[in-house]
Amino acid sequence: MTGMTDRAARFHALHTAGQPLVLANAWDPASARIIAATGAPALATTSAGVAWALGAPDGDVLDRDRALEHLARIVRAVPDELPVTADIESGFGATPADVAETIRGVVAAGAVGVNIEDSAQVGDGVGLRDVADQQERIAAARAAAPDLYINLRIDTYFRGKPEETVARAEAYLAAGASGIFVPGVADADTIGSLAKAIAAPLNVLVQPGTPSVAELAALGVARVSLGSWIAQAAYAVARRAATEAYTTGTYTALAEGDAYDFGELNSLLS
Repeated sequence: MTGMTDRAARFHALHTAGQPLVLANAWDPASARIIAATGAPALATTSAGVAWALGAPDGDVLDRDRALEHLARIVRAVPDELPVTADIESGFGATPADVAETIRGVVAAGAVGVNIEDSAQVGDGVGLRDVADQQERIAAARAAAPDLYINLRIDTYFRGKPEETVARAEAYLAAGASGIFVPGVADADTIGSLAKAIAAPLNVLVQPGTPSVAELAALGVARVSLGSWIAQAAYAVARRAATEAYTTGTYTALAEGDAYDFGELNSLLS
């Protein structure tokens, strides 16, 4: 990829089957700084966590400008050399041209990768986007940023159509996707089969009960994402602590949450 920045090139190179890139997803500058300080090789955002932090639900409700402004703050919070990839839901726009505009904003914010999902509003609910339509959106994104790592999320396991997964992956790769993200799978045999069938780096979403990173590596996975789980856990601590304070008048939840030392966190962000 001619003229690719060092960060973009390093991010592409981190996607290796059998040596997965592990991404603990951030949702604001503080979580980004904390994750970067652990020695993370790259940083990813979670669209759900970002939406929640900005007071919106996940699912194409947050507007593009607020999302990109927040992304820029996250990028500025981490070391300049750390590659950042942004979860941009389905692209923050109805048309391929809209997606291209979003991608240009992502690059301007300093990110070197994106996640784009293939769910869409269908009638009164959410379903899978038409493959040809999604290919046009991917092609527009690729044209807008030739060096961007485009991780295409395929929601077939969420939408009850797992049999479409490989065909969609092939179509999306032909349109310009760099890698394929298949959330909703936790079975080792299924993950291994997908890794063999998809001719690109495979990304899986993990949660309690998913095979370990070492096991996923052996299955041929190239990228492991924690998604919104860290944000969910952080908000769960807030709920437990508040509930306890308002009911029993005690504060044990604060100790159970293994609170970050005030001085250490303040120093990290200074």
